[in-house]
Parts: sequence; structure tokens; C-alpha cells
Amino acid sequence: MSLTRKPPTMIDVARLAGVSPMTVSRAFKQDGSVSDKTRTSVMEAADQLGYVFDSTASTLRSQRTGFVAVTIPSINNANFADTVRGLSEGLKPYGLQILLGTTDYDTAKEEELIEQLLRRRPEAIVVTGGKHTERARRLLENAGIPVVETWDLPQDPIGHVVGFSNAAAVGDLVDHLVETGRRRIAFIGGDTDRDTRGADRRLGFIAAMQRHGLPTDRLIAAGPPPISMREGANAMAHLLAERPDTEAVICVSDLSAFGALTECERRGIPVPGRLAIAGFGDYEIAGICVPSLTTVDPRPADIGRKAAEAILEAREAGPAGPRLSLPIGTQLRLRQSTAR
Repeated sequence: MSLTRKPPTMIDVARLAGVSPMTVSRAFKQDGSVSDKTRTSVMEAADQLGYVFDSTASTLRSQRTGFVAVTIPSINNANFADTVRGLSEGLKPYGLQILLGTTDYDTAKEEELIEQLLRRRPEAIVVTGGKHTERARRLLENAGIPVVETWDLPQDPIGHVVGFSNAAAVGDLVDHLVETGRRRIAFIGGDTDRDTRGADRRLGFIAAMQRHGLPTDRLIAAGPPPISMREGANAMAHLLAERPDTEAVICVSDLSAFGALTECERRGIPVPGRLAIAGFGDYEIAGICVPSLTTVDPRPADIGRKAAEAILEAREAGPAGPRLSLPIGTQLRLRQSTAR
């Protein structure tokens, strides 16, 4: 005797509830033509039978899958987690869920992931950054669904944009350090351009230093992204050995900045008295370490919420609707590590 029982069908639910199969389908899809009393009867019958509504057929007919595809570089990054949370909160009231994929800061992997996600026919796709492989860009341009690029302000956007200029944000940090009298300023970042936003921050550092007429030769490569606390500490040790007269350091992230801070503590170098340190991201650790870290708050949750708004507006407007550009204003968090 087979241990596998035949699952109940929509017809079984309809028979038990005393309605038509079409009414059962409408009840599960929250169709307004079904009264509350009828819907209750249908749900009670479904619970009694252990029936699970199969939305596959209706999805194919309506072209609605109920999910939005999202790519982020890493699930271990608190900033990206906040962006996904903000996006999820904005979409949930409209019955949209998130299908999440990680790229590991690799544009080739992003290309592969975008193709895989689009095969599942999402209702929109949200990608991190505005730099992609040529094929990934073609896939997004021809997807036929709303595309939202986040955490960047690309010069040639594919669709909708929610983000900020990473270069300009680091320029604000340089301006602050120069205003406090520092001139010999270094930058600690990745040793590749895989992290395109990190690369933009390095370019922003160089541009701001040149604007102030200051040298830009204190660039320390800490390793492949994402830069860890240990790599930040190692980079600071290298910097102190090579350029001991450095007055300030901007790190590509708060984690690498915390590592640099601890290396100074181990060596007895006072921060900010002897050396100022700034990070990027406004992670929780930046506000509670001693001294607390000056950093840039990119408002990651707001990026997610604005991305949700862009998707909902695009769905309402249809293919002929306008491209949306929603800049996020970053905030400079001045703390103890750069005080004078």
C-alpha cells in the first residue's frame, strides 16, 4: 500500500464549501466579488482538508509572480541588510516579497545571478550599484520590468535610480579633515575595483585632495573587498611604517576604520591627537567604539524604502511612465576620531 496520499484539490474544497471551483480561486486571491461569509467558508473547508492553493496557473495567466528580485554584494554587510529591510517593508503591504541573491562584489557573478533571477519572471529587479558587465546591462534593459539601480548615481542609468555619489560623500570627509588643519591625508581601500562603490570613494578622495592642492600618493590597498577589521589594521600598520608623518586616514568602510583604530591603540598612537581616522557607513560599531568614529551615513534603510516607492510608481505608470531618479542625501557624522 502506498504511503503517499493524493492531495486535496480545488474541486474538493468547492464541494465541501458548497461553492464553485472558480469561487474558491477568487477567495484565495482576495477577489472583491467574494463575500466575507463565502471566503470564510472556503478557508474553513481548505483548512479541514489541508488544501494549499496552487497559484502557478493564475500566475502564468496574469504575469504576476508576487516577488521582486534583489541583488546585493554581501549578506554580512549591515548596510545592505538595512536596505533589504527597508525595501521589504515598503513592498509587503502590496503583497510583494523579495527573492534575494548575493554577488560577492563580482560583476561576472552579478551577470549570472541577474540571468537566473529573470528566468523566474520577477515583477521588478533591484540591483546594487550602477556598473555592470555589458551582458548584464543588456539583460536588464530588455527585461521588460522595472529596474532600480541603488547605492549609486550612474551617469547612464538603465531604469530607475535610488542612491548617492560615493565620490562626493568621501569628498565631504576630505573637506572636513582639511578644515581641521590636516594636510597629509591617506586613504585605505580595496586592492581591486571589484567593489565599484569603494573604487568611486577612492576616486572621490583623489579628486577632493587635488581640489585642495594636496598630494594624493597616500593610497593603501588593504586587500580584496569587503575589507575586514584585520585588513584595516594591517593596512594601518603598513601606512605607519611607510608614511609615519600621516595626519589623517579615510577608510573605505567603518569596519576597516575600526581595525585601523585598534592598530593605533596597540602602538600607543593617540586618536585624534596624533592621527585622525574616519570611516564610511555609520555602522553601529562607529558610534560605540572609543574614540567614536567620524563617518558617512548613507541612510541604507531609506534607500530600500525609496526603491520600493520607485517600483510601486513604475507598476502604476506602466512601461510608458517616466524614469525616476531619487537621490539620497548622505549625512556626515562628526565624532571623536577627527576632533580638534
